[in-house]
Amino acid sequence: MSWKDLHARTDILHAVLDRAARSDFELNPTDPKLFDNLPELERLFGGPDGVLLALRHRWDNHLNVKLDHALAQGKSAVDVYLELSAEQPALRAILDIYDTAHHHRSPRTRAMAS
Repeated sequence: MSWKDLHARTDILHAVLDRAARSDFELNPTDPKLFDNLPELERLFGGPDGVLLALRHRWDNHLNVKLDHALAQGKSAVDVYLELSAEQPALRAILDIYDTAHHHRSPRTRAMAS
């Protein structure tokens, strides 16, 4: 993957997170427009499910780093999870709706069924 592609992937992830957090989405990550009109999404991620996998990976990385630091400070895993959820509400909201570990239908199908 080129640097250009890496930056384009990052831009897509930021766009999805920004859309989920904007007031016109009213923190509603189920809006099927969450993944619309994002240039190169299909090529770089293979579709919305690839974006969701990347967002899940991002969450897991942040959580693991926070857990490593928290254990040394005597914090519980629940406290760390809640802290990260408060820091990244759009990411958490997207994953709560489209959790790739627990759902097998495509994001659009799940969103339209809601």
